[in-house]
Amino acid sequence: MQLTEKHKQYWNINLKISTILLVLWFVATFVMGWFARELNEINFIGPLGFYMSAQGSLIIYVAIIAYYAYYMNNLDKEYGVHEGELD
Repeated sequence: MQLTEKHKQYWNINLKISTILLVLWFVATFVMGWFARELNEINFIGPLGFYMSAQGSLIIYVAIIAYYAYYMNNLDKEYGVHEGELD
């Protein structure tokens, strides 16, 4: 199957948003863990490093998933590949 220019644009946009969100995931998971001792010096409902590990990163993960679903639904509608409405 040959990809049309429209398919290539859709795929490129999909790769860009996936890359951006994976970078955010990496920062929330590994970078904040790496700097946990430094973050513990900041108090925000307790030590910030602990808070970000216990609660903050989970909130970030849910936000990433919600944004990806919202963005891709709009992109699917724009390119005419959406699955339709559920009854």
